[in-house]
Amino acid sequence: MTVAVFLFSLLGAMALGMPIAFALVVCGACMMLFMGNFDSQIIAQNMINGADSFSLMAIPFFMLSGQLMEAGGISKRIVDFAASIVGHFRGGLGYVAVFAAIILASVSGSAIADTAALASLLLPLMKQYGYNPERSGGLIASAGIIAPMLPPSLAFIVFGVTANLSITKLFMAGVVPGLMMGIALVFTWWMVCRRENLPVRKRATMREVWVAFRRATWALLMPIIIVGGLKFGIFTPAETGAVVAFVALVVGMFVYRELKPSMLYGIALRAAKSTAVIMFLVAAALVSSWLITVADVASDVVTLLQPLLGSKLLLMLAITVLVIAVGTAMDLVPTVLILTPILMPLILKAGIDPVYFGVVFIMNNAIGLITPPVGTVLNVVCGTGNLSMDDLMKGVWPFLVAETIVLFILVLFPDLVLIPMRFLL
Repeated sequence: MTVAVFLFSLLGAMALGMPIAFALVVCGACMMLFMGNFDSQIIAQNMINGADSFSLMAIPFFMLSGQLMEAGGISKRIVDFAASIVGHFRGGLGYVAVFAAIILASVSGSAIADTAALASLLLPLMKQYGYNPERSGGLIASAGIIAPMLPPSLAFIVFGVTANLSITKLFMAGVVPGLMMGIALVFTWWMVCRRENLPVRKRATMREVWVAFRRATWALLMPIIIVGGLKFGIFTPAETGAVVAFVALVVGMFVYRELKPSMLYGIALRAAKSTAVIMFLVAAALVSSWLITVADVASDVVTLLQPLLGSKLLLMLAITVLVIAVGTAMDLVPTVLILTPILMPLILKAGIDPVYFGVVFIMNNAIGLITPPVGTVLNVVCGTGNLSMDDLMKGVWPFLVAETIVLFILVLFPDLVLIPMRFLL
């Protein structure tokens, strides 16, 4: 019965148009009333505790670094460097989108920020060269969701805090799956290009490649700083965010000189607004999370899925299908915050490696960012590229299928996550 109260109160509040963070608080209050221990002070205290985590300090820093990179010209130089390397192939701007998305993902950790940067830089250029705008937008959206898989993924930070897991381990475990998503997109784009008569750009000279590389050197150093610093224990994930934000500020202002002091207030304000949304979600989710633990909802879920506990594969497949369905209606962060405290006891009881589960779970939720009707990343591309959702959905489906295939490959072969993780740590 507690599960029913949880679901109906949450979904009912969302159906009324209530923001998800407030819906989570309402859900927690309804569960407390049902259990007969309503206390507004408990709600307030749990919200404070939800945001009181050192690991969450990484979020505002990475949000700030993403804004600084875009305003300081770092994102543009990454795209220019990618274009100099692969832009001359048939459909080369599509390969540029994937290549640049991987580099941006390893610096910002935000799917929305990366997608907005790529769409604003590449979509007009792809239209100018005669690319199908719907297919181009679909590729950019699909490439943008690589960001939750590569360090410094904001999604891994939220999941790690919620599940009480090592964020560094999650970062390292996500590297190979994130690159697999990129490879899948490259192969799918190659197949698309075979059927469409896309133009070929002039090959960049070695001098042009060198100039583009030199201009992008600082941007390309950032992933090395992040991964190297985490691997060798030089700094924590939160400290990594501070370092990247500082480097982005110095490079934008004093190296590229595109970042002006007058721009800093607006940049800080946008980063603060984005951070506030995520932090309020995390704080509100802990109310429901605490009550799920008190009401022992996880035991009800374990009992419900008891027949599947004997097979890790069947359990992972069932959870994957469930999260795919939920991802069509909810954004990534709320889904992680709501489902993690319910699913983690089940995963531990079944003997599944929690870090491996986290990687599959986050990839699953990332794919939800390009599935309608919510599809946050799709909405970003629609707004940036002036495309309709219906047209963009026609363009995104081949890449959506490719990334879903990668997801199920990871479900079938867990060692693709676990072995590289042990090597990188």
